[in-house]
Amino acid sequence: MSETKGAPFSGSIMVVGGGISGLTTALEAAEVGYEVFIVEKNPYLGGRVAQLKQYFPKLCPPTCGLEINFKRIKDNPRIKFFTLADVESVEGAAGSYNVTVKLNPRYVNDNCTCCNKCAEACQAEVPNEFNFGMDKRKGAYLPHEMSYPAKYVISPQIIGTEDARRCKEACPYDAVDLEMEAKTIELNVGSIVWTTGWEPYDAARIDNLGYGRYPNIVTNMMFERLAADNGPTGGQILRPSDNKAPENVAFVQCAGSRDENHLPYCSYICCMASLKHTTYIREQYPDAKVTIFYIDMRTPGNRYEKFYDKIKEDQNVTFIKGKVAAVEEAEDGRVTLVAEDAVSGEKLHQTFDMVVLATGMQPTAATTKLPADLVVTEDGFMLNDYEKGGMFAAGCANRPADVMMSNQNATGMALKAIQTMVKR
Repeated sequence: MSETKGAPFSGSIMVVGGGISGLTTALEAAEVGYEVFIVEKNPYLGGRVAQLKQYFPKLCPPTCGLEINFKRIKDNPRIKFFTLADVESVEGAAGSYNVTVKLNPRYVNDNCTCCNKCAEACQAEVPNEFNFGMDKRKGAYLPHEMSYPAKYVISPQIIGTEDARRCKEACPYDAVDLEMEAKTIELNVGSIVWTTGWEPYDAARIDNLGYGRYPNIVTNMMFERLAADNGPTGGQILRPSDNKAPENVAFVQCAGSRDENHLPYCSYICCMASLKHTTYIREQYPDAKVTIFYIDMRTPGNRYEKFYDKIKEDQNVTFIKGKVAAVEEAEDGRVTLVAEDAVSGEKLHQTFDMVVLATGMQPTAATTKLPADLVVTEDGFMLNDYEKGGMFAAGCANRPADVMMSNQNATGMALKAIQTMVKR
């Protein structure tokens, strides 16, 4: 194992990323006695799972897992977390890393009771990143209703404006602190688990599929937010162009995935996500038609295969094996897909009220250089060097994975992080 001779040993573990993999890693390590620091760039914990309506195969809401984890974190004095935080540098070796963490200002302190007075006083609106910009929110906001920690955020975009002053004056608990500034802290840890997660692939880069040109073409994660009760439409699946209920919806699989010009790998979750989204449509609109254009339907494992079989039994759902080559805008904002049916050889022109692109997952490290000595593939996934030890990647930072796989992998990486300490 690579280590610095004579370096002081640290019995602490750092987890970079507070999504489902990060929470699992932290809890597994803390509950067997280790001190854990979670560093999360967002103002809340929960990551992508917090943005879901449900996750498969049981179609559980995110509250099903996150609320339990948040309670376990709250009750465990060994876990300390930092939100709106970025790792700036990592120095040292396995057993003793010195980590510099930048804490960005929230402009709200621990006095916050989520009374909403600051948001009521604020007049300015900013794009809602949690809903992928499909709506706006006040410049003072709670990121979402399940946010943990349950504290509001004052957007940096309104700092220095009259709106910021209004927020401060409206707060009855002196929780708004407009003088907050960024600061850095130094932490010494024995091992680091990178659970930096994933980002939806930028569909605007896929020229032939029309995203960004036609309003009724959305991505799978945007669709997830449209269906969510706390989403921009209150859970009603509506066409973005006119807020009408769609009568027929198309899903385009492998939008940017398994494509040497974009993501050359299979993102693992996309087929199951579209099958799940089909259930959203069919439950909300019993007469709606769904068409799924696919290269191969990948539903690994017995439970996922059964989920797929159940969808296939629905007479309002059609599967077409064929890659969509182009899109055209039809009348009334509808969208025509041009594809070839690989089974019959027929060239198809079919028109839909709404089209959902099943875009793949891109690891965060593909677009953001991480400040540590990590081995990263050309696609941005981190490779684990178990012989060297010390730093490990879990969940979607390591490979495409769903919630169940991420949890399993995170448990294993928590054990590897602990073994780094034991070997010392």
